[in-house]
Amino acid sequence: MNEQTIRDVVIVGGGTAGWMTAAALSRFLDNGVTRVTLVESEEIGTVGVGEATIPPIITFNQMLGLNENEFLRETGGTFKLGIEFVDWGDLGERYFHPFGFHGRDLQGVHFHQLYLRERRRRPLPDISAWSMSAVAASMGKFGRPGANAQSAVKDLLYAFHFDAGLYARYLRRYAERGGVTRVEGKIVDVDTRGEDGHVEAVTLADGRRIAGDLFIDCSGFRGLLIDGALKTGYEDWTHWLPCDRAVAVPSAYEGEPDPFTRATARSAGWQWRIPLQHRMGNGLVYSSTYMDDAEAERLLMANLEGEPLAEPRRLSFTTGRRKQCWNKNVVALGLSSGFIEPLESTSIHFIQSGIAKLIALFPDRRFDPVERDEYNRQMRDLYEDVRDFIVLHYKATRRSDSPFWDRCRTMEIPDSLARKIDLFRAKGRVFRDGLELFATTSWVAVCFGQHVVPDEHEPAVDALDEDKVAQALEQMRRGYQEVAEQLPTHGEFIRRCGPSPFARPQPTQPESPVPTFSFESESPFAGQGFTL
Repeated sequence: MNEQTIRDVVIVGGGTAGWMTAAALSRFLDNGVTRVTLVESEEIGTVGVGEATIPPIITFNQMLGLNENEFLRETGGTFKLGIEFVDWGDLGERYFHPFGFHGRDLQGVHFHQLYLRERRRRPLPDISAWSMSAVAASMGKFGRPGANAQSAVKDLLYAFHFDAGLYARYLRRYAERGGVTRVEGKIVDVDTRGEDGHVEAVTLADGRRIAGDLFIDCSGFRGLLIDGALKTGYEDWTHWLPCDRAVAVPSAYEGEPDPFTRATARSAGWQWRIPLQHRMGNGLVYSSTYMDDAEAERLLMANLEGEPLAEPRRLSFTTGRRKQCWNKNVVALGLSSGFIEPLESTSIHFIQSGIAKLIALFPDRRFDPVERDEYNRQMRDLYEDVRDFIVLHYKATRRSDSPFWDRCRTMEIPDSLARKIDLFRAKGRVFRDGLELFATTSWVAVCFGQHVVPDEHEPAVDALDEDKVAQALEQMRRGYQEVAEQLPTHGEFIRRCGPSPFARPQPTQPESPVPTFSFESESPFAGQGFTL
């Protein structure tokens, strides 16, 4: 602790971004000196349509010390094993992007390379048959891997679906218990210092003035501080990602919730389907150039599986990012920092990653440019990595049934993505330049699912005995199938966790403990001369 220690952090805006930030700072800045204040107005709504996540959210919740079963109850949450994509490669097709891995590598050779060679020898099921998460999802099953899991079940990786508004409310209670002060009020003015342009204070409609050393902008698309006060600028990626509108509506549904998100390609965009305990989250992301708002709403409402539970909500956006996520003494998190459509459920991850990097590079009142520049570099790389992966879904299509898909199929793409596609088409190679979010499994799932199939496999595969590889692949496939069959249904597992008070009524179930699954028997992948 020194005289330059940040004394006052002011978070502008609540919602998911604001309260995730407040909760994390209450946990990691409990130094007796730094105060955290969050300013939000009940007059200003939050977007709150993002309800699907990716596995790193588990780390964030664990970092806060949250009990996973309590978290699920408080947010109406369900488990997510991946995303099912419908009609993306071509009409009538579907594939699954699972969390976790495809199979096991053998003697340093990637599993998908083994699969490529074997597929040329004989007909094989889709590569998702070698994913624990994908196989469980196809059966509507779920199990939480135990700490000592020794078999295929340890390959089951998951994330969550949850109500973003309930999550923010849950984290608000956590943050306030940790000492965060919430101030209700609408910001009407921002004061900056003349000598360096740093934000000095925000003024509320009732005249109150909230001063701070560090300001965190969680004000949503408008970027009240990062753009409104500091004029940071925005990098527009609409030429690569032309969707600029969304309409969302919750609906009722019957039956057990699926343990996966579904993304269905439509004529000028795509529709999401996210099952919670108490409702289905639905939305249509679309391009206003190719579909008007009224048509988009009709299309969404015509494809609901149950009665709508509210009026449709609309939002407009420009895909891209701030030129600097950290400018002067303002750090933008959430929609204030940028937006990439939630096709791969990355919206909440951007918040989580921004918080983690801020804590790792937390400044003092001198605001060393080295820390700021490193933060901006890492956030830029993350945004561009996700951008390229999302663009891949649009570019790698065979669809020619609408002007929108014609445009996507024939558009120019970022050089960084073009290089990755060319490498994959040649021999199925995936190289990660740094700490990219999406690993080899993700690129393989989307590329195979949308017909970006390598011309050849890596030469290293040919050093392995064909018959032994074939036997190992079959053992792996059977192992995943057999383990998935032993798991409880997704709905049953949630009921054992303790259903949410927001959940739809279910038949009374006998009390039983929440299980973890270890299956300590010998690995079904062992033997056949390979070390796994």
